[in-house]
Amino acid sequence: MAKYLLIDGFNMAFRAFYAVKELRRSDGFPTNALYGWVRSMWKLQDDQKADYVTVFFDLGGAQEKLALLPEYKANRGETPEDFEKQIPIIKQLTKAMGFGHIELDGVESDDLLAAYATRLVAKEEDAIVKIVSADKDFAQSVTDRIHLLLPPPTANPRLGWRELDPAGVEEKWGLPPEKMVDYLSLIGDTSDNIPGVPGCGPKTAVKWLTEYGDINGVLANAADIKPPRFRELLPTLEERMDINRKIIGFNLNHHEGLELDTGTLDVSALCAILEEMEMKSHHAEALKRYSQGELF
Repeated sequence: MAKYLLIDGFNMAFRAFYAVKELRRSDGFPTNALYGWVRSMWKLQDDQKADYVTVFFDLGGAQEKLALLPEYKANRGETPEDFEKQIPIIKQLTKAMGFGHIELDGVESDDLLAAYATRLVAKEEDAIVKIVSADKDFAQSVTDRIHLLLPPPTANPRLGWRELDPAGVEEKWGLPPEKMVDYLSLIGDTSDNIPGVPGCGPKTAVKWLTEYGDINGVLANAADIKPPRFRELLPTLEERMDINRKIIGFNLNHHEGLELDTGTLDVSALCAILEEMEMKSHHAEALKRYSQGELF
């Protein structure tokens, strides 16, 4: 049974960046995200003992989604300069640590990751895939063999890592994975600048989808919907809901037929990067983790 870890690269890199403050090389180059990244990746390796690890990164330009909603993610501020400086090094570290690395210009990494996850379990009968991300959009991909591995919440790190199967998704959000696209379409996503039904929060969305099945059922029963204030509003939002479902739902056709990059460990390259970044404790741990025979 092969176990795969598919990692949402920028999601985890941002967490590493904000988890460690003001860590720099002697010349002032920021290393806080690098420090957190290596530490997080090693912990995932130790805890999950996966056979293959692949990291997915964004190159920008979600063309399909921008065509549907030009203001998609337009509300996001400038990426911190110190974070941007560390991204090329994070990618170098990722490859040297033996992890696969996938990115495609014009296609969001979320779509790529979800496509590969779905393809892996279809191709390999006994494959287990764990998606590593705090992004709730991935809840739609969860099945008996595709699980969502949530990192510890920033507000409550003691909660630790949580692995969600279909029952876990329903426990957390009140709905099974197959209804998550409609749920997120109804409530919208302020972080991605996706407008939902004005005034519809999570509890209302769960109530509607439990009673009427999906968005089509909700719209078809708009005349009887509760609370009554939504009865005239919902019929005017049919086009918006259709756009939301297309943006939030993953396109699983990307890179069809291409093999998953699973990486090759290069201990000497890893140690060289860690030395260059003056990450002494990580360099020492790398030497302990990987045999001297591999290094030389």
